[in-house]
Amino acid sequence: MKSTQYKYSGGSWQTRGSKDMDGQEADLVLCFGGKEQIAQNKVYDSLREKFPKAEISICSTSGEILQSAVYDNSLVAAAIQFDSTEIRSVSTSIADHDSSFSAGQFLANELPSDGLQYIMVFSDGSQVNGSELVKGLSTAEVLVTGGLAGDGYDFESTLVGLNASPEEGKILVLGFYGDKLKVAHGSQGGWDNFGLERKITKAEANVLYEIDGENALDLYKKYLGDEAKELPGAALLYPLSVIIPGLDKPVVRTILSVNEEEKSMVFAGDVPEGSSVRLMRANFDRLRIAASNAAVLSAKDGLPDDSFALLVSCVGRKLVLGPRVEDEIEAVRQTLGTNVPVLGFYAYGEISPFNEGGDCQLHNQTMTITTFYELQ
Repeated sequence: MKSTQYKYSGGSWQTRGSKDMDGQEADLVLCFGGKEQIAQNKVYDSLREKFPKAEISICSTSGEILQSAVYDNSLVAAAIQFDSTEIRSVSTSIADHDSSFSAGQFLANELPSDGLQYIMVFSDGSQVNGSELVKGLSTAEVLVTGGLAGDGYDFESTLVGLNASPEEGKILVLGFYGDKLKVAHGSQGGWDNFGLERKITKAEANVLYEIDGENALDLYKKYLGDEAKELPGAALLYPLSVIIPGLDKPVVRTILSVNEEEKSMVFAGDVPEGSSVRLMRANFDRLRIAASNAAVLSAKDGLPDDSFALLVSCVGRKLVLGPRVEDEIEAVRQTLGTNVPVLGFYAYGEISPFNEGGDCQLHNQTMTITTFYELQ
């Protein structure tokens, strides 16, 4: 297995730190970019011309990760050639399904199960309920990781494309087949809980109405104080820790939008009634340490230099870290080893199981890392 990384510059794809790959050899291309850049440039056409035989995945972001650098509204990509692994792909539109769960089920069922080792997923981040999507995907009973597309800090619309120009509402999955593939993952947050633990008393899917019988939006605004004027953007700094009934570990949920008329909040994933919730806030040092710990988990069996690391971090972390956002990427690279290629993006949601395994989950405010390589 080998990979080459690229950044789009001056109307063409320029290599970054490695030799240009023979386009005929690439089996998979992962491309991440700002929505404006994706919309203005014929991204798919340029990639298809360069890599005529590859499965090409394109996803809009809230920031692009390439090696140790974080870019805004750029285009980055990685081309990967496998020795023994086969890639199969499926995409769908959320408009063609009655729920995000059924869309996930459809995608899982469309991938042949024989020899399937791992599923990588990239989904629209505005129209899709990430929690329900991953529940549907979990019917495949293999490791699933990936993320929800981003739109900077705007939360208006996102773009995803598989072997075609990206569109709104799209979801894609990439199935990895073959017994030589070795995949590992790690996901860590680094946020601090504060305030009392409370119960969700009224909610529907990913829309929250009441906590402990009180209006949830009013209660949230009370905690935020003057920062409530900056909603929903300010909510990235104060996510909720949610313990869903039936789960032992909390998941983190970020607010996507607020409805002042209904006094409700819309989250990136489900917030079921009966869940225990606490507010969270950022701790800069812990965010960086958590990123390093996620890397430790994703490299627990060691990584050869021909490995590949996919990083999906949360837009909320990027907002908190600000000009020091590259610190968490550098912490990851120091842990993985600087010879391991790194590509990724800042997302509206991160997808992976808990570190101990189990079904896939939607996370927010985490650094989630997937590493893979082929055994010799």
